[in-house]
Amino acid sequence: MIFDKQPCSRKINLMGKKKKLTGIFLAISIIAALLLHFFIIKGLLYAQNMSFTWNNFIELHDNSIYFLIDSIILLIPLFAWLSGSYFENKINSYANIVEKRDNQHEAVNEIAKNLTNGNVDFDADQKTDNKLVQQLLALRDNLKKQKEEEAIRKKEDNQRHWVSEGLAKFGDILRQNNDNIDTLSFEIISELCKYIDAVQGGFFLLEDTEENDKHFKLTAHFAYDRQKYNEKRVEWGEGLIGRAAFEQKTLYIDDVPQDYVEVTSGLGQTNPNALLVVPLKFNEEVHGVLELAGFEMFDQYKIDFVEKIAENIGSTISNVKINLKTAKFLKESQEQAERLSQQEEEMRQNMEELQATQEEAAKQSKEFVSFTNSVNHTLIRAEYDVNGILNYANTKFLRKLEYENSSEVEGHHISMFINEKDKEWFNDIWNDLSRGGHHFEGYMKHVTKKGKDLWTMATYTCVRNENGGVEKILFLAIDTTEHKKQSLDYEGQIRALNLANIKAEYAPSGKFIACNDKFLESVGYTMDEVKETSIFDFFTEENQTNFEELWNNVVNGVPYQGQLSVTVKDKKIKWYQMTLISVNNMYGEVDKILVLAIDITEQKELEIKISEQNRILKDQEEKLKNSEMELQKRLDKAKRELKQHFKEVEKSKVRHEKTLEGALDAILTTDQNGTIEFFNKAAESLWGYDRKDVVGQNIKLLFSNDIIEADDFVKRFVKPGLEKIVGERKEISITTKDGENKQVLMLLSDATVDKVHTYTAFIQQIEVELF
Repeated sequence: MIFDKQPCSRKINLMGKKKKLTGIFLAISIIAALLLHFFIIKGLLYAQNMSFTWNNFIELHDNSIYFLIDSIILLIPLFAWLSGSYFENKINSYANIVEKRDNQHEAVNEIAKNLTNGNVDFDADQKTDNKLVQQLLALRDNLKKQKEEEAIRKKEDNQRHWVSEGLAKFGDILRQNNDNIDTLSFEIISELCKYIDAVQGGFFLLEDTEENDKHFKLTAHFAYDRQKYNEKRVEWGEGLIGRAAFEQKTLYIDDVPQDYVEVTSGLGQTNPNALLVVPLKFNEEVHGVLELAGFEMFDQYKIDFVEKIAENIGSTISNVKINLKTAKFLKESQEQAERLSQQEEEMRQNMEELQATQEEAAKQSKEFVSFTNSVNHTLIRAEYDVNGILNYANTKFLRKLEYENSSEVEGHHISMFINEKDKEWFNDIWNDLSRGGHHFEGYMKHVTKKGKDLWTMATYTCVRNENGGVEKILFLAIDTTEHKKQSLDYEGQIRALNLANIKAEYAPSGKFIACNDKFLESVGYTMDEVKETSIFDFFTEENQTNFEELWNNVVNGVPYQGQLSVTVKDKKIKWYQMTLISVNNMYGEVDKILVLAIDITEQKELEIKISEQNRILKDQEEKLKNSEMELQKRLDKAKRELKQHFKEVEKSKVRHEKTLEGALDAILTTDQNGTIEFFNKAAESLWGYDRKDVVGQNIKLLFSNDIIEADDFVKRFVKPGLEKIVGERKEISITTKDGENKQVLMLLSDATVDKVHTYTAFIQQIEVELF
């Protein structure tokens, strides 16, 4: 969009005219009135044969009619002043209209500039009555809304992509490591910590082989990008691990107790702020638990992702426990088949990409030839004086350098067309030319008006005068910008082909022309040896007839792509995925045959090996099926027995909890780390806390810091690692939810199973009698 560039100057001129017009009119009218009065008086005096003197002038005014003439003369300036004022008002009105229009143009220009630059957050006057400005502001609001909606969609798409990519990633991990539980657990927990930005994670596997010893074992621990080798055992139903397993649901805590877990790095120690505990369940059975800790809160989509992964892990562990031994040979066969299939697919894709690249290269080559022919007789031309001042530039020069007319460049120094980085070496060339040195011919890069690079094949030549001195310097050039870009592109493609493929070039007769190092390495010949061979020397007599027919088809313009067996040095047989394609010269004749190949000898040998293994595997599969049926029967029986045992354990646990729940004294249970696991109704009444607010929290919640430091019995009870005072009834103080201190009697008991302590406190409130 082009706007009027003269409103400011026009407004200044109008304002100036507005202020001076009345004065000019008044001055001119006064001068005209005086002159008119002078000539009238002089004419009257002359008509009466009177000379022009002051006395005659006074005598003439004895007649009152001459005073009327004087009055009329005075009306002329008055009329001029009124006329000037009238025109001033007209000009003032026009100036205001022009100013308003210019302001509207400026507003439209500013809005359009912001929208063109992609800025939709600028402020503008919303109350304007200009329809174009209103429409542009409406466009801004729509673009802003679309930008916000696009940001939301992009965020959701990124999350979906993140989840899909993660499911595929961990699907690969589960498939690749399902023959070793320890390796699988570490791979999962380490990659999962990295993927969801967790600083620490643990993989707890359910050990239930012995009916009387059901517990969770820490099989993998990962923190700060390092594998940890901690050993830990968690009993069934113990802590958050046991709770998540028992309830079969995810536990997410965004206010982690300070002493629950501590992360140590080379920078010091700190505590995570978020804890995620997810059971590994499949078919309503728990096989383990994942515990993840992070400094930042976990987003909901990450929690949902971990739950999906946990379900897949549970399924995998379930299958591994049942089929680990029976699936070993089958898994190896499947992995070999998958690798072969993947290699074949990659090889096919490489061939397709190679063919597409070759077709694109041929297409670009034809376009370049056409472009070169079209500009062959059109030159960029300019003339400079010896000081580098441009005196003349033709239309081609202006158009290529993006100038509109010659006045923009003529009279300017040549340095305005040279990039700052090129001026140092170009100044040496120019100084030599200005002194009459040799002409310059070669590639030259210029900078256009808009800052773009213009590559040319340029010639700078000295034009000499009659005395042999340098009169001017002539510049002639051809635009080679597109050719330069294509050359760089071709060079890159050729380097890529040489690095990725075996490549050789042969004449239509089969005579060797050139090859890359990968070709020599593959066939085992030196360059001197391969120069003495033809393409037909690589094929045995049995295969030579078929290859000659194939070669003739390629020479006639029919490309070939397929697998061929080749005899290399020392009569060794190799297989190649080969592409043969003819390359034509500028006349359309076949100039050479390009051979591109990928060594697939190992794949071919693997095919034979796999074919034999498949036969063996079929026999093994039949045996495995029989074994699997027997194992399934045993598994069903074990499941029934396990369910019955679990029901008995649950009944016993419920009876125990109901007994403690109905006690009149307050009873609470903690683990050896001080985490509250049981809190009966009497305890709720004593402290004023609801059970759901206490279970899972640290025992320090129920005692003030002053009481803990003052009472050795309480200190030993609440602080992990200190020996507890067990079996003695002590009078202590507690702190209720409302901050009230109460005196109670407390007895502490200890239950130890496999070196893991569980402490139960029996608390009786002391009744105080008032007299």
